[in-house]
Amino acid sequence: MTDSNNTDQPVTPSGETVDLACRLADAAGTVIRRYFRTPFAVDDKPDSSPVTVADREAEAAIRSILAAERPDDGIVGEEHGTTNPDAEWLWVIDPIDGTKSFITGRPTFGTLVALLHRGVPVLGVIDQPIVGDRWIGVEGRPTTLNGKAARVRACPTLGRATLNTTSPDLFGQHDFTAFRRVADEVKLTMYGGDCYAYGLLAAGFVDLVIEAGLKLYDFAALVPVVQGAGGIMTDWTGAPLGPGSDGRVLAAGDIAGHTEALRRLGVMPFG
Repeated sequence: MTDSNNTDQPVTPSGETVDLACRLADAAGTVIRRYFRTPFAVDDKPDSSPVTVADREAEAAIRSILAAERPDDGIVGEEHGTTNPDAEWLWVIDPIDGTKSFITGRPTFGTLVALLHRGVPVLGVIDQPIVGDRWIGVEGRPTTLNGKAARVRACPTLGRATLNTTSPDLFGQHDFTAFRRVADEVKLTMYGGDCYAYGLLAAGFVDLVIEAGLKLYDFAALVPVVQGAGGIMTDWTGAPLGPGSDGRVLAAGDIAGHTEALRRLGVMPFG
């Protein structure tokens, strides 16, 4: 293990660890491309969300590599559960973030690979295996998109902002009311995109993403990507995101826009 470790500062993962995260995304992508736009069964989870053989096999491919190369690390995965959750290093995996897009043939889903050090996201990969876009966010380094530096754009006022959320169905009644207080002020509101929207924010094409009901595997990889591109990503109170977060997420490319969005969201009751 060669990652730097300073108890007073966030850890910067080693180049070897970043390469491993990319190989994990590669392994998932190989599985996903085999199934994309082909006939396959779609099952329902207990919460009625869809899951496919591609989700399960892609996560299994990632876990196989981690078992061989990082057996002491913990893993949180959407499809195959949690192992060794108290480990210092915790991999957080969503093999297909946006399964609804995947099953309808839309290439706006992505594979999310995150690494947390003592609960802090320090490495994130957003990989779109059909289009071929890959964002890599690493603590202490600039975010890249397909090997080139990615950067958020300035947008200090909500009246000029493009806001994205995956679906209004993510929100309970109180949270949707809060979301609408922001949406009513922005220039453009877009729906859909799942993790891809956060990548577009990091690349300077979207200004705000507001969502609720997310799990750790939905947002852990996004935090280093957004922050490494100069953006900010918090919960709806402005607190950092981590394993204890309530699933309400606000990402912004501009600190002034983030502050104004927080003010309009307020501190709302859950769901």
